[in-house]
Amino acid sequence: MTTLKQITRSIASSKNAYGQYFTPETIAEFMLTLSAADTSSRVLEPCSGEGIFLRVLRKRGFTNVTACEIDPKLASTTDFVRCESFVSAIFDHTFDVIIGNPPYIRWANLEEELKSELANNELWQKYCNGLCDYLSIFLLKSVELLAEGGSLVFICPEYWFSTTHAAPIRDFMITHGYFEQIYSFNETPIFSNVTISTVIFRYRKCCFGVKADTISVTKYNSRQKLTAERLESLRLHEKLSDVEYLIIPQFKAHQRWVLVEETLQKAFRQFESMCVLQHDAAETMQLFTTEAVEPKRVTIGDVCDIGNGLVSGLDKVFQVENTQLQEKERAHLLNVIKAKDLQPFFFEKTTSYIFLPEGLNDTEFQECFPNMYAHLQPYKSTLDARYRYNRDIPYWEWVFPRNLALFRRTEPRIFVPCKERISHKKYFRFALVEAGFYPTQDVTALLRKSTTQESIEYITAFLNNWRVFEWLRYHGIVKGNIVEFSEKPLASIPFRMIDWQNTTEIQVHDDITTFCKEYIQTKQTSALQAIEERFDQLFME
Repeated sequence: MTTLKQITRSIASSKNAYGQYFTPETIAEFMLTLSAADTSSRVLEPCSGEGIFLRVLRKRGFTNVTACEIDPKLASTTDFVRCESFVSAIFDHTFDVIIGNPPYIRWANLEEELKSELANNELWQKYCNGLCDYLSIFLLKSVELLAEGGSLVFICPEYWFSTTHAAPIRDFMITHGYFEQIYSFNETPIFSNVTISTVIFRYRKCCFGVKADTISVTKYNSRQKLTAERLESLRLHEKLSDVEYLIIPQFKAHQRWVLVEETLQKAFRQFESMCVLQHDAAETMQLFTTEAVEPKRVTIGDVCDIGNGLVSGLDKVFQVENTQLQEKERAHLLNVIKAKDLQPFFFEKTTSYIFLPEGLNDTEFQECFPNMYAHLQPYKSTLDARYRYNRDIPYWEWVFPRNLALFRRTEPRIFVPCKERISHKKYFRFALVEAGFYPTQDVTALLRKSTTQESIEYITAFLNNWRVFEWLRYHGIVKGNIVEFSEKPLASIPFRMIDWQNTTEIQVHDDITTFCKEYIQTKQTSALQAIEERFDQLFME
């Protein structure tokens, strides 16, 4: 077994090596009230930290309390806290209530001693992988340690509700119990210097009894500080601005957990059901089996090749005015479109970047590209200090020209910002871009696969449709109010193919293609309205 000495030897001096974000006392008070626990309950605090929950428990009259704390500096401040890792700790009984603020550290940022401890943990090995957060083991082991009918009350990030790698953890929790209440705090500032979408939940262990059918959900969408009075108003479901009170169905296995009412969930299911293989492709699949074939959902990843933009390592340094260059130098400029210059359907401006061929030596660089050479000289030491992705490159080259072959294809492409804040808007910026323009690291690009029949204009219009916005808002990779558009999240978006045996659908496709071109050229809202009407026609049941 991994010892406490082994675990703490090298990480004691690391900055926040234990993923510690200490809970405000008002939150701890609220969570204990939420637990509805009797003072005789056996309570576990698996990561006691500065002892906030322990002080609240004592103040409320709880005496049968067990606590763990891996950090010896913190554990020594309270006499009955077990100074050991909760992950390896052994308990001789189960608990009626487990309450706390578990640590969250990405696997890549975990100290080697903590990784070694997890490698010997059966729960981690069975349900987790290298993409999981340290939080995962606290969820799994806490559920395991609950008595039948016991409550788990945690405050933690919300992201694991929807990530693919957390699916086994979600399924484990659904198998062993159900959720009673969830409070979602979006980007509300709870912890110092941390901006993250946070939830507080009460989960009930129930392996043998009847589980509740619904969950009470409170969504707090304000950045106003959470006072004791405001938290009490939320608990009592008092009417407040920027607050939604919902009753949603219990979560199901093998699904993401989405905090939206049933009517909206039904709309998502309908949207997804319309994004399946059309008749000709489905019939082709049927030829290879005698069994009934479930309709396959089609995604953007099936119809587009997707790539994140090129990485220069120092963007502003490589930007240059082409009027300052010789004709030969201008031939080695890259026409770049930045995220800030993208709009729905179109882009506003381009930026010229120095992009020199590989294999030059310093003399060739200076003689063949004198103005570029002079431009980069003041930044030489800074360019040499860039992170180079384990590549030995001269200072004038880009550090990671990823997906370059994809972007060099001589065909139009769709650009979208890698991250999009949606606090005050209800659209994304998927812009149609001609061949010859390139994305840098703040942009992701999509190009049609050679087998895709739908036009690039149709795909652009589809991605800018309100249905895709709403789907991504709840099913995309969303952190707070920021939606992430790297390759995998984009590839997962459902896509409405055209039935090429249906003349009506072909006409709708061609109309959308025409109106998309018209809007990009004229910016007339009547073209947008026509596009929406055609999509409404496609999505009719």
